[in-house]
Amino acid sequence: MRLPECRAVLTGASGGIGLALAEQLCAGGARLIAVARRGEALDDLAKRYPQQLLWVEADLASAIGRKAVLEAAREMGGLNLLINAAGINRFAMLEQLDDEQIAEMLNINLVATVQLTRALLPLLRQQHQALLVNVGSTYGSIGYAGYATYCASKFAVRGFSEALRRELADTGVGVLYVAPRATRTAMNSGPAEALNSALKVATDSPQQVAGEVLAAITADRSELYLGWPEKFFVRLNGMLPGLVDRALRKQLPTIRQFSKKEI
Repeated sequence: MRLPECRAVLTGASGGIGLALAEQLCAGGARLIAVARRGEALDDLAKRYPQQLLWVEADLASAIGRKAVLEAAREMGGLNLLINAAGINRFAMLEQLDDEQIAEMLNINLVATVQLTRALLPLLRQQHQALLVNVGSTYGSIGYAGYATYCASKFAVRGFSEALRRELADTGVGVLYVAPRATRTAMNSGPAEALNSALKVATDSPQQVAGEVLAAITADRSELYLGWPEKFFVRLNGMLPGLVDRALRKQLPTIRQFSKKEI
């Protein structure tokens, strides 16, 4: 898929990976509906690309918000690229989270993604070639202490992507699942950043992740896992999860130590 031919909807467009994707999509010539609850971060892009970028204010957890995105896509003349990049994270042990925090992560990361995809899928299917991109995580393949609910949502997004790819195999709609590793965004709390530093976790910039995502889009790939040794551990966890259990158990005291600073 060539970027100048893209009519795209991008969720989570106002921060982190989403904002970097918005900038690189516009720079590549795509027409873009940027979906975000707050548009201040998109002001500069809107001034630079007034003919390409339209900001839609929408809460994707609500039917009204999803309808607003659908109507904007129709007014654009349809779409051939949907990038589900909206998401939230919270570093905490499970017993440190309340019901509202758990529901919020599952609703935004998973439920809203599935529901928006369902709403926009008829428009994607009208195209000769179209692509759905779901931004997951390395934690969608490796369960990690301190991120149980986040992992649950991203494991589900990975399964949703795989199943939908097979469901759409006889159509012109492809599905790309993207699994970034730790990324330097505002979504990471102070304790999460401190934990990454203590464990010497390698991190990527949002711009680097966005660049690799767009390269995967133009190459018509179906999966993209970022980072080494993260790619290796994803494979290892699939084949020998007990081995990964033992390796990660050594980190548990450190994870517990930093999680207590979160609440």
